[in-house]
Amino acid sequence: MNGAESLVRTLLANGVDTCFANPGTSEMHFVAALDRVPGIRCVLGLQENVVTGMADGYYRVLRRPAATLLHCGPGLSNGLANLHNARRAESGIVNIVGDHATAHRPFDSPLTADVTALAATVSASVCTPRSTQQLGQDTALAVATARKHPGQITTLILPADISWSEGGIESAGVAIARPAPLDPHSIEVARRMLTSGKRCLLLVGNSAAALDGIRLSHAIAERTGADVMGSSLVAALPRGRGVPALPRVPYPVDVAVERLAAYEAVILINCPPPVGFFGYPGKPSLLCHPHASLHTLSRADQDGIEALRHLAEALGVDKNTAWTSGEQALPRELALPQGEPTPEKLDMALAALLPEDAIIVDESITFSNGLTTTGAVAHPYDHLIITGGAIGGGMPVATGAAVASDRDRRVVNLQADGSAAYTLQALWTQAREKLPCTTILLNNRRYNILLGEYRNVGAVPGPTAMSMLDLGNPDIGWADLARSLGVEAVRVATMEACCEALAASFASDRPYLIELMI
Repeated sequence: MNGAESLVRTLLANGVDTCFANPGTSEMHFVAALDRVPGIRCVLGLQENVVTGMADGYYRVLRRPAATLLHCGPGLSNGLANLHNARRAESGIVNIVGDHATAHRPFDSPLTADVTALAATVSASVCTPRSTQQLGQDTALAVATARKHPGQITTLILPADISWSEGGIESAGVAIARPAPLDPHSIEVARRMLTSGKRCLLLVGNSAAALDGIRLSHAIAERTGADVMGSSLVAALPRGRGVPALPRVPYPVDVAVERLAAYEAVILINCPPPVGFFGYPGKPSLLCHPHASLHTLSRADQDGIEALRHLAEALGVDKNTAWTSGEQALPRELALPQGEPTPEKLDMALAALLPEDAIIVDESITFSNGLTTTGAVAHPYDHLIITGGAIGGGMPVATGAAVASDRDRRVVNLQADGSAAYTLQALWTQAREKLPCTTILLNNRRYNILLGEYRNVGAVPGPTAMSMLDLGNPDIGWADLARSLGVEAVRVATMEACCEALAASFASDRPYLIELMI
């Protein structure tokens, strides 16, 4: 058995059966091993930032890692933006980065790079196996680290000679570390805060924002008079009928500061204190009231839902209440919107038409109202956002989510046009894999969010600056591009046509793009 075969066998033995790949020369033995060792589904991406974004979306749906296969330092560099998003989403990913043969590295050939340094910017662990015999054990440790709560990125650098040499050994059974233990004192402090008479906020972070955690948070809030919000970094949020609302901390700094100003105490569940995306002249970085007490109930490496259970018990919250609090069946029938597109009308259309058990991947940026109607009325669905702020995540995350759901769930990607231009190659993968993805391409022909950022930072844009925000010279024909990549596509300018296209896409089992002119 050569090293590549031991790597594939070890991945399978440790529960990794999907690899998102953009291989090169250094990875050819790994690719060949996929034929000799059946069991791994290999999904090709045409650019590495698509590959890494797909792995992020895959983890958010299944809560278990996939592997990526990237070519040397430049390939890893191409995928770093969506690895940054994945790190913020706390997604578990095992990166396999091919590298030069050990004896070839000292000659500093053109693709030689400091792969370890590049990988360290996004990885919880980086490892280069010292021998073919060690490769299996190092792979098993990388998978175990990626699966550690709440999910981490690991990178295995694979020199070509370690891959092609004989002597590989399959390794399985590496124990996965349990979440760090909870602190009883932290739970008691939270109980005292909630019963102190102060205006309190429960701020629920990423891994705690599952259905159980949201229901427990609402039950605690109802018992104590507190409020509940979600961190801005919640990577996958359950929404729809029967799911208590969990509004995220708003993106605009002024709105967030105003919303949080009333709280005298903020209890953090698996998230840091809320901060602005950027620093602005004369505006605070920390969004809470400066005199508010901040208390961490549970850290990211702890089980936040278990912490909420203990807190609920300490407050005397009935367990049955904790499971049902906040549920409300709202009317399903909604009139389909008409006329010119607006965020509110798109929200109404999705609320009326969204299929059961769908996944919405939201990179709508400025054309968004938070899907308030869909979140309350639609069939239950999962809502995924781009957590790290690096644009170009929407299409790849949607593609990976569709792979994870094995074509059983419709994935709807609300996609701003400026962000789509970064990773439109994901549409080709959707067509190749015949994935049930509906992309709603929101075409306003400009980087609209930067117009607001100019105001926020106090800059005054002139003709040159404004031209840098213009995507309409020349116009990008998104529907034409999608069709050239194998995706059925239409361009629409009214909500009547949009609703008709949505219904057609939801009736299909293939990818579909709706270019919505806004």
